[in-house]
Formats: sequence, structure tokens, C-alpha cells
Amino acid sequence: MILHPQLEKDCIVLGQLDLCAVLLMPDANYPWLILVPQRENISEIYQLSEQDQQLLIQESSQVSRVMVELFKPDKINVAALGNMVPQLHVHHVARFRTDAAWPAPVWGAVPTKSYDIIVLKKITMEVQQALNIFN
Repeated sequence: MILHPQLEKDCIVLGQLDLCAVLLMPDANYPWLILVPQRENISEIYQLSEQDQQLLIQESSQVSRVMVELFKPDKINVAALGNMVPQLHVHHVARFRTDAAWPAPVWGAVPTKSYDIIVLKKITMEVQQALNIFN
């Protein structure tokens, strides 16, 4: 798998869809998944082939649906920023009116909060099962 060192350091790899690796950002403040298309030297969505662009949208929609089913958020924020990590990656953050950053963006709003190991294992298993992926 092709993965930028910062993503590898910051995230937990949950598995692989047809196009994208699925990562979990281990911040208990928000359920947070990241899709990373497994294509070299891609930093923007338009650089993907049309077929891969369509597949990215399908996989992003699939991840969003799973997050809504599992976490029951008020909103799913989807963003491909890439200011810090040039490799194309798409954040999917489950947001709640009661979360620490609502309604502002999550970046830098509050310190990262570690998951309880039991909760982390439960979320990992639920997401992997729902997406039918395994690392």
C-alpha cells in the first residue's frame, strides 16, 4: 500500500476498498475515517482518471453511509484539504451538535483525545465489518 509517512504515523489502517485504503484517525473527540486512493503521485481529485474519480465518490458515499449508521451523527463533514500531507486523502468526520468544536472545523479546535482500547477495538471491528474490509 502507498501511504504518506504522516498518515502512517497518525492513523490506523483498517483495510482496503477497491480504490482506497481506509484509515481511522484515533481521536475520540470525533469518529473520523480517511480514504486514501492507492495511486502514486496524486494530490488532487482531478488528477485521478474519470473511472477512479467515480469510484472515489462511490467509496466516499459508502463510508459516509456507514458512519451515519454506526455513529448517528448530526452531520458528516467530507474534505480533501492536503495542506499538511500532499498525498490525496479524503477526511470523513462524524459531527455532533454536542462535539467540542461544533459548528467550527475540527482541526486544532481541541487537543486530541485517545480512545479507550475497548472502544477503539469495537469501532475498528464495526467499521471493518460494515465496509467488509480487513487489514
